[in-house]
Amino acid sequence: MDPDLNAAARWVDDWQSSIEDRAARAKALSERVAGLRASARSRDGLVAVTVDSTGAVADLQLDERVRDRPAADTAHAILTVMRAAQAELAPLVRQAATEELGTNDPTTEAIVTSYTRRFSTAPGSESD
Repeated sequence: MDPDLNAAARWVDDWQSSIEDRAARAKALSERVAGLRASARSRDGLVAVTVDSTGAVADLQLDERVRDRPAADTAHAILTVMRAAQAELAPLVRQAATEELGTNDPTTEAIVTSYTRRFSTAPGSESD
């Protein structure tokens, strides 16, 4: 067989193997991220929220003492704590992506940037 054809065949094989490896790592990352959850609690302990990997509320816990507060205060606390929980997703996604794809992978940065933009929270926005 022609040496150039052998080299080309090896290159195609290596390229295909690289694509398959990348696809397997992307699938593993997708499964890990899908299972992520993040939680936050208000400073006074009255509100706790857990969000899933999409940022949707997966669990909401209210202390009985919320009955003694105005409804508007409780609603504000829920939204504030939810946003704090969502903000915790980006570091979790970064860890998962780094472990699956590596630190210098552009996909890692793109995914983390997406989570950071979607779920950033203003400093000091934690519930009282």
